[in-house]
Amino acid sequence: MDMATALRDLGVTDDVLTQAEKDQLDRDGFLPLEGILTLEEVSSLNKRLAELTAAEGDRAGLEVHQEQGTDRLADLVNKDPRFEVCFSHPRVLAAMNHVLGEFKLSSLNSRAAHPGKGHQALHADSGHPVTPGAYEVCNSIWLLDDFTPENGATRVVPGSHRRGTLPADEMSDPADAHPDQIQLEGKAGTVVIFNSHLWHGGTENRTTNPRRALHSYFAQRHLPQQLDQQTYIRVATYNRLTPAQRFVLDVTGTD
Repeated sequence: MDMATALRDLGVTDDVLTQAEKDQLDRDGFLPLEGILTLEEVSSLNKRLAELTAAEGDRAGLEVHQEQGTDRLADLVNKDPRFEVCFSHPRVLAAMNHVLGEFKLSSLNSRAAHPGKGHQALHADSGHPVTPGAYEVCNSIWLLDDFTPENGATRVVPGSHRRGTLPADEMSDPADAHPDQIQLEGKAGTVVIFNSHLWHGGTENRTTNPRRALHSYFAQRHLPQQLDQQTYIRVATYNRLTPAQRFVLDVTGTD
């Protein structure tokens, strides 16, 4: 199996993304893809995430990261076949291929910002500056609620992935608002692709309900994963996946 074969088997063709969409991703560093999930699929995913959050309790998210004021879950690859769409959808994979070239899933997590919580400093997921065009990581936010200015929609600084700097290099306090920032508003079922070198961060949820999302995070194939998929992969998970999906996860046979 190789990248080209895996993408072909998962339905990625040259016309899955338009040239205008690729240009927007290159220019702005983010691209909303509307209608990736139906409302029924959104509801099903939210139900499963609620069940997992209740079952895991204070252990929820420990595989990768816990964050005060949010519900986080990690290792979702192993926790329900419903999450497979997050590393198998042709439009999402085409975007990852466009940004990264040869890529693999780094982690599949969820984040729900509680009312009054969720604000983050602006940051880039790489943790270090990169030369424009030499991108290492790319993320996708799967909107499981409508993202609005009131409920903590992610803020981004368009084009900042091409600056070759980090927010702390230019801002006295990256937790502050940036004059060029915008919020990623969208309907539930939308997936927003964003170059992870783009300056971004969550904002405060000023509503009375959690603001829920999945994060399907990808990296170039030579880089370590945020969650080592080979270490965590379960036999039942491996057996239900196709060879192309296994390639995207970078996992090999398991006993």
